[in-house]
Amino acid sequence: MEKRMLGNSGLEVSALGLGCMGMSWSYGAPKDKEEMVALIRAAIDLGVNFFDTAEVYGPYINEELVGESIGPYANKVVVATKFGFKPSAPGESRWSLLDSTPKNIRHVAEESLKRLKIEAIDLFYQHRVDPNVPIEDVAGAVKELIKEGKVKHFGLSEAGVNTIRKAHAVLPVAALQSEYSLWWRNPEKEILPTLEELGIGFVPFSPLGKGFLSGKIDTDTQFDKDDFRNTVSRFAPENRKANQSVIDLLNKFAKKHKATPAQIALAWLLAKKPWIVPIPGTTKLNRLEENIASLKVHFSIEDMIELDDASSKLTVLGARYPEHYEKMTGL
Repeated sequence: MEKRMLGNSGLEVSALGLGCMGMSWSYGAPKDKEEMVALIRAAIDLGVNFFDTAEVYGPYINEELVGESIGPYANKVVVATKFGFKPSAPGESRWSLLDSTPKNIRHVAEESLKRLKIEAIDLFYQHRVDPNVPIEDVAGAVKELIKEGKVKHFGLSEAGVNTIRKAHAVLPVAALQSEYSLWWRNPEKEILPTLEELGIGFVPFSPLGKGFLSGKIDTDTQFDKDDFRNTVSRFAPENRKANQSVIDLLNKFAKKHKATPAQIALAWLLAKKPWIVPIPGTTKLNRLEENIASLKVHFSIEDMIELDDASSKLTVLGARYPEHYEKMTGL
């Protein structure tokens, strides 16, 4: 598979990564562990070497799943995980409180290493900006872990421009992970120019709009009772119907390129910048293969101009997160 460098970090990864969250958390009940181990190993066989997880996914069980899956391939893969949350109360499964104190960062790193069964975390993201801890202290704590050989690279997630600049001044930021897709283009305003200026890679999560850009979700789709999308207004039935215009546009390009809507959405991201590495998640082998095949879709300059222009004129209805969660982003 094609490889890409995340900015100036020296961290080379497959052009598409695999977001592992949905295997254990957020999109309904955890999936069968043996099936997910097989899926992750199939991804490795297909050339994917970049895997994204976090302690909060589960919590813990997603890191354990990734750790078991990559065991025989540990020296061939790049693992990204995250710190920055803590349980709302002792023993609770809800993780709605932020904690990026240096003490917690160290604790998370040491516990994640055990669950992932690796000697060093390749990419350690701050999951969300913690307003109670200066980002300089956060970067300083990760810098110490890098000196000790427990972490290789530092990343941020959903951070704003000021936070990125302050962190990068203390410790080079290898990558920013934030939502970016044809129906969430907000990073184009300030984030992408800043990343290019500073030489920081970009890892878009939800590059398929939490599944919507696959074209497989309509007003009749029923989500699992524990599916996060039940709380997202963008997925309210009336908004799904209104947002079908995005799928209509993707279908137009899909027909032209003999591809699927999902492949068009991913190919668009890949064509944006050579240092962008999307991490679509899936729990199905056929979807994994479909996503990887997006690397074979190539747009002309005219295609990109047309797709950019047409998508910018569409109005996407509904928020991407519930209000309380959106407030936790640094954008």
